[in-house]
Amino acid sequence: MRTVTPTELRARFAVTLSALYGREVPAYQTLVEVSHAVNADVASRLGEAAERLGTLDRVTAERHGAIRVGTPTEMSQVARIFGAMGMHPTGYYDLRDATASSVPVVSTAFRPTREAELAANPFRVFTSLLASTDRRYFTSDLSARLHRFLAARQLFPPRLLTLSDRAEGDGALTPADAEEFLGLATRSFALSPEPIDRAWYAELERVSAVAADIGGVSSTHINHLTPRVLDIDDLYARMSQRGITMIDAIQGPPPWAGPDVLLRQTSFRALAEPRRFREPDGTIGEGSLRVRFGEVEARGIALTPDGRARYDHAVADLDAAAGHDPATVWARHFPRSEAELFAGGLGFYTVTPVAPRTGSGQEPHRSVGDLVRSGWLRAEPIVYEDFLPRSAAGIFQSNLTDTGSKDAGVGGAVLDATWLEGVLGRPLHDPFELYGNQQRTSVAAALQRLGVRLTGDRND
Repeated sequence: MRTVTPTELRARFAVTLSALYGREVPAYQTLVEVSHAVNADVASRLGEAAERLGTLDRVTAERHGAIRVGTPTEMSQVARIFGAMGMHPTGYYDLRDATASSVPVVSTAFRPTREAELAANPFRVFTSLLASTDRRYFTSDLSARLHRFLAARQLFPPRLLTLSDRAEGDGALTPADAEEFLGLATRSFALSPEPIDRAWYAELERVSAVAADIGGVSSTHINHLTPRVLDIDDLYARMSQRGITMIDAIQGPPPWAGPDVLLRQTSFRALAEPRRFREPDGTIGEGSLRVRFGEVEARGIALTPDGRARYDHAVADLDAAAGHDPATVWARHFPRSEAELFAGGLGFYTVTPVAPRTGSGQEPHRSVGDLVRSGWLRAEPIVYEDFLPRSAAGIFQSNLTDTGSKDAGVGGAVLDATWLEGVLGRPLHDPFELYGNQQRTSVAAALQRLGVRLTGDRND
């Protein structure tokens, strides 16, 4: 009997979620249309070079979503649902101190971790957990009331969790179970028509709009769904020309003539969406909230730990050099070519043998870099599949109507990666390890195929 694999579940869920979000936020459809137009123009202009960091089909289909939950129990349930689709928690992001605004969450991203799975469908969901025990944001009284509110709600139906465990345990679902799973999962992230307690929402909103969006409602919902674009500066201009208000800046590295690294993100501003509110006297009134927005991203080359250290220094330099040309500042830290990025050990790459070999085979090869320089191997960049705390918080901040409040004189709760891994009940993958393993595997395979042994002590 035919079964539905986690890979197929993930691909189909990305489609059903995209259709849902398009109905709820029509401007998202405009964002997707403009992204496709930009990508087609870049592909026409650059040819094969446009697919340096992924095929056009992959880039066009690629999405990442974002959701927010309130309790460790809800976070562990999310892990089970995404685990059914072959999506694993990867990376730890603490947004509490990433910007001046009050963003009291810690986050991870659920995504495929194996190269073949990423190539099949790279759908990922950035998932944030409310730091409700952090006294910088929540007094003991507010925290206690928040916990009671969150404990009384149920985000995910038991049947969805049962099907999730079955899919992950068996490695597949029957077609009928798959249809049921997809319907339940998609509806779980739809915007609820339930009235919102206006006074309760407003109390949390004074702490943080993000806290209110998580803890002030009886459900969760998709906050944004993000297409990938090959020229984010062109997209920003085209969206603005269509009269869509964008946030003030593109988050991440500045545009420049050298290699694209890590991630650049921007969005249109959160739109006022009609919502129903329960007033203090019990009546139901009308209103609106601005919590959902349309994000778009451009992905670059994954950086090694040394490369990330360069990135951090470059960002600090940009902050200190306000008013100076960002591209000039950036060029102080990063080389202008991929060859230099690879040679400096700043970016992650896979390598493949070149056929026919262009090297003579007589040169001594102390490193993989020697083999690349002499023409035996070709280096291909590994695309960055993850996120940046500063950029994520910057997107959140740019879409907030108020900075919220935080008591800096109080110590923050220890909600580190080890704590989050315990909440998830499963391993929290380190992106550096994933990229490093991908690079090392390609090197070992290439050396074996060439029949070459290195004379030095470096194999990566």
